[in-house]
Amino acid sequence: MTQHGAHIVWDWNGTLLHDVDAVMAATNASFAEIGLPPITLERYRELYCVPVPRFYERLLGRLPTGAEWQRMDEAFHRHYWAHAADAGLAEGARALLAEWQEAGRTQSLCSLAPHDRLLPLLRTHGIERHFIRVDGRTGPSDTGKAEQMARHLAALAGVRPERVVVIGDAVDDAVAAAHAGARAVLYTGGSHSRASLEAAGVPVVDSLAAAVREAGRLVARTAG
Repeated sequence: MTQHGAHIVWDWNGTLLHDVDAVMAATNASFAEIGLPPITLERYRELYCVPVPRFYERLLGRLPTGAEWQRMDEAFHRHYWAHAADAGLAEGARALLAEWQEAGRTQSLCSLAPHDRLLPLLRTHGIERHFIRVDGRTGPSDTGKAEQMARHLAALAGVRPERVVVIGDAVDDAVAAAHAGARAVLYTGGSHSRASLEAAGVPVVDSLAAAVREAGRLVARTAG
């Protein structure tokens, strides 16, 4: 197997979509509603984790109650979607998607963004055609991606997990990849600090172009 045998599963928020400004604006607007002080991007990247209630546990020193979590989640998403319309694709993302497809390789997208919102966004950005499958979140927003990733890979006909590389911006992407029998490359342009990403024990890169190159090397190395 060569690099041409690699299949990439992309994450959306913080990876293909450069939405960190929208995330920070929504985070601090929702914090103001629930009586929390604003947070800097550096601090956010130090503390952020999935499942998201654990992020609030790190902030509050305790897990939020069910009622608190519902209020936090609703406030964040209300503000996020108001800001997300201004978010663009990450640097180089459009060209990388096109080049990977034009080279005869396959790619898909697995995201914790709501599925009914994700598909229109892909069409708006004109990139839906590059993916052989797209799966957004259809259940609760307080869980990680592991089970969703396993279902996603199981639905990819003819794609073996050992030739799959997940590219994402969160430690949870690496956890989900391992759960599904795939590999992962993590990108520093999103929700986590480099130090927290490196703790996942997978390659960490500073650009999507580097992530794609590393994905090819990972699969080629295994084949060799």
